[in-house]
Amino acid sequence: MSPKPFSLKSASLKKVLRRTASAAAAGLILASCAVGPNFERPDAPAVSGYTPTPLGATASADAPAGASQSFTAGQDIAAQWWTLFQSPQLNALITQALKNNPTLQAAEASLRVAQENQKAQQSILFPAVDGHLNAARQQSYNSFGAGGASTIPAFTVTTASVSVSYAIDLWGGSRRALEGTTAQTEQARFQMEAAYLALTSNVIVAAVQQASLRAQVEATQAILGAQEEQLGVLRKQLELGGIAEADVLTQVAAVAQTRAQLPALQKQLAQINSQLLALAGRFPDDASLETFDLASLRLPENLPVSLPSALVQQRPDIRASEAMMHAASADIGVATALMLPQVSLNASYGNSASRFSDLLNPGSTVWSLGAGLTQPIFRGGELLHRRRAAVAAYDSAAAQYRGTVVGAFQNVADTLSALQVDADAVRAQLEAERAAQENFTIAQNRFQTGATNFLTLLDAQRSYQQARVALVQAQASRYADTAALFVALGGGWWNRSDDTAETKVSANQ
Repeated sequence: MSPKPFSLKSASLKKVLRRTASAAAAGLILASCAVGPNFERPDAPAVSGYTPTPLGATASADAPAGASQSFTAGQDIAAQWWTLFQSPQLNALITQALKNNPTLQAAEASLRVAQENQKAQQSILFPAVDGHLNAARQQSYNSFGAGGASTIPAFTVTTASVSVSYAIDLWGGSRRALEGTTAQTEQARFQMEAAYLALTSNVIVAAVQQASLRAQVEATQAILGAQEEQLGVLRKQLELGGIAEADVLTQVAAVAQTRAQLPALQKQLAQINSQLLALAGRFPDDASLETFDLASLRLPENLPVSLPSALVQQRPDIRASEAMMHAASADIGVATALMLPQVSLNASYGNSASRFSDLLNPGSTVWSLGAGLTQPIFRGGELLHRRRAAVAAYDSAAAQYRGTVVGAFQNVADTLSALQVDADAVRAQLEAERAAQENFTIAQNRFQTGATNFLTLLDAQRSYQQARVALVQAQASRYADTAALFVALGGGWWNRSDDTAETKVSANQ
């Protein structure tokens, strides 16, 4: 009769595994409750709004970025909210940045790391099964025989076995550890969402700054051209003896001062262009960078304002802080379980023989089944203090969460106030720019006819230059702060359908 082969399907091994599984199931039943606090999501702040008074429509002005904006409470936010600016160049640049930006790629990789660690941690709930194959060459001496000491010939012992070990999660410590790892995965998920939101916001703000700087450069160059033209007129008047040389020198100084402003603006523009390229994962020598101007951007007129009760579910930084607090809560359960008795089961089944050819013989079977109990008795206060440290860590995480929530509400309130002020500023600056332009035109005409002096003309030039630049800056602020509102409200990540977003998560759950 041929020897019975070693197999995982053998009856003895099945019996050992069945006993181990039964004991594990009994342990799970006993461990129906886990020690430590059960984490509960904090309630949303009991506030009804973000500002002391109800929000009304903003002021309007007949200029780019001058439209009146209204606010709709409870309106949802589109996943690709930046498309509301209706700029194909901006949409294309953001798409490229989301694909190539290294910071976002690092955040996505960190999320994958956390997800794999979570899956690995799940193994703590199951028995560990390992296969072993050992071979040892041995020799010993016999000093108790009748003929005196003798040498036993060397022999080889070969063992093939399967071992099963399982730590019964009697107090739920393993489940708390898995709970903490799951919370860490959620934290990594929302940190990735925060990186996604920050990237889109940074691209928009940089694009608006580029458009603003380009407009400021163009305004300064236009004013410089007018000043140079006026300088030519003054020189002719000097040749005819109509004015003093001091007037010409004063205009020369004004031209030089205006020209001196261009390098600083051009430097900032070059830096913004480099920043846009870097955000898109491109290098500074790329000459194909998109250019933006304020007139090509459309200001969204109907702005969503999430309900305060929904904000804590929408902001990625709040959700990440909540996940951190959840992980700290689970750590308390882990530290508590380590202070209690630990029960483990182990079993092994295999064959052992002095010759490899005899390894599969029925008589070579060996097996074992055992259980262990460990109760910490004295650790010098280590376990107690580690639990106290876990409680303190939870208190710290809870305080950080509250601070994040307060900061988020402040962020929304500041942005809403800024939008109101920005609208007033655009209207005021538009009026100032038109008045300064009219005054400059009148001063030019009067100076050419000799009805006013040169200092009055120079003052009108400076006022007009300052008004044009201030108007451009006010227009840029409206675009930037409008984008900031979408960011402050969470950015609509819950409406995204790609595999990096949390699948169909409702902001109001």
